[in-house]
Amino acid sequence: MTKRENYNELWLFLQVVREGSFTAAARRLGLAQSGISRSVRELEERLGVQLLVRTTRRLSLTQAGEQLYQTAESGFDALDAGLATLAHYRTTPSGTVRINASQHAIDKVLLPKLAVLKQHYPDIRLELIGEGRFVDIIAERFDAGVRLGPEVAQGMVAVRITPDMGMAVVGSPEHFLRYGFPQAPADLASHPCIAYQFADGSLYSWELIQDDKTVTHRPQGQWVFADSYMEANAARLGLGLAYVPEELVVDDLQSGTLIRVLQRYSQRLEGSFIYYPHRNVSPALRVVIDLLKV
Repeated sequence: MTKRENYNELWLFLQVVREGSFTAAARRLGLAQSGISRSVRELEERLGVQLLVRTTRRLSLTQAGEQLYQTAESGFDALDAGLATLAHYRTTPSGTVRINASQHAIDKVLLPKLAVLKQHYPDIRLELIGEGRFVDIIAERFDAGVRLGPEVAQGMVAVRITPDMGMAVVGSPEHFLRYGFPQAPADLASHPCIAYQFADGSLYSWELIQDDKTVTHRPQGQWVFADSYMEANAARLGLGLAYVPEELVVDDLQSGTLIRVLQRYSQRLEGSFIYYPHRNVSPALRVVIDLLKV
């Protein structure tokens, strides 16, 4: 039995056997007895075997009917159990939530805010996949993504999870001993600068604010990375200036490992958002969204 249209007749057959007669089955289901009888007859014709022996006083199963009854009963019981499981997922925060995000967002936002899931929602399993490239979360079977506001794909439902993010131009003390301190964005031309590369191979041009206008600087240097963490680490090693989210280097600025310059020119970027394809989300994803949103 491979055709979907057979399943209704199969279910009616099952009810007739359980009730012991067409009349009892019709009464229980609120259907016409003639309609049920016709459906079972069509099922027999489609299968090419007789399933029931009909007499005026009782029904009995043929050998083929007995075999089909046993198969159908176990199959529908399994289906009922599966549907009950779906109901559990619909009402209970449980199951796997897959989120694609930058490593920066995972470290600074997702992990700190979602750590409480361990205690309060132990049935939720989180897969936090960190990467710099932008992915199609639908095609790659993610439940949600986390990106800066301008990077959220069109058509997605987006919920802010962080305030706007300040950027910082930083370098090591050794770097400034050698190259001096830049006083304005134009001075960056005389400094080796660490570049950030997007997944398509293009480089991020640093955007700074001067006289209420956006000015850009294309990094010129020996080092290129696709991760802000690596940019900051390269700056610590004295490999050049880096333009990174300030929250990545707060401890370095306090300890003196890195020195910040051009602060008055540094830009603030729109904060991070969690985004997903539609508003009808699972209870587990809803819990995650509620924990993350500001």
